[in-house]
Amino acid sequence: MRVVIAEDAAMMREGLVRLLTDRGFEVCAAVADAEALRSAIAASTPDVAVIDIRMPPTHTDEGLRAAIDIRREHPDVGVLVFSQYVETRYATRLLADRPTGVGYLLKDRVADVADFVDALTRVASGGTALDPEVVGHLMRAGQETAGVASLTPREREVLSLMAEGRSNAGIAAALVITAGVVEKHVANIFAKLGLPSSDSDNRRVLAVLRHVSGVRHLR
Repeated sequence: MRVVIAEDAAMMREGLVRLLTDRGFEVCAAVADAEALRSAIAASTPDVAVIDIRMPPTHTDEGLRAAIDIRREHPDVGVLVFSQYVETRYATRLLADRPTGVGYLLKDRVADVADFVDALTRVASGGTALDPEVVGHLMRAGQETAGVASLTPREREVLSLMAEGRSNAGIAAALVITAGVVEKHVANIFAKLGLPSSDSDNRRVLAVLRHVSGVRHLR
C-alpha cells in the first residue's frame, strides 16, 4: 500500500515513516507543508494520504483545505486527517461531499499502533475511520438536522460507533448488547434518516453523515 505523509513536526513525520515502513507500507513521500503535499499526491498518486491540519505557512487549516482539494482532484486517494485538533467547519466539508475513503483521528487519542494501521488500511480501501470525539463534535453541531433529533440516546450511540467504522458485531461488543438488538437500532436509524435499510458500508456511512449536512452552513 502506497502512502504519502504530510506532517510539519519532523519527529512525528519520521516516526510515522518508520512505523508504516516497518509494517510493509510504501511511503512515497513525507512532506512538511500543504503545497508539497499537493505536489507529492500529483506525482505519486498513492492509495492514501495521512495529513496533519496545522501546517506552514499560517499553521491554521492548511492541511484540511489540502485534504478537501485532494478528495476533489484525486477521488481514488484515501484521506486520513491525523491531528490534535477538531476543526468542525472544514471537517464537515471533508466528510459531507463523498462518504468514502476518509478518516479523521486525533493524535492524543490513538494509543494502539494496530488501531492506527487498521484505520489507515480501512480508509485506503474506501471505508471510514472517525474518532468518537470528532463524531461527537459533528453530532452536536448538527443536532437540528431533520431525523437526527428524533434518534434515541441509544441510537445515537450506535450511530457514533458506526462512524468509527465498526461492524454490527463490534457495536454489540462495545455496548454489551446482542447483534440482533444492534440490527434493530441500525434499521431504526436508517428509517429515521430516510435511508433504505441496507447492510452496505456506503449506506452505513451515509447514515452517519446525513446529520453532517445540517452544519454545512458553517462553510
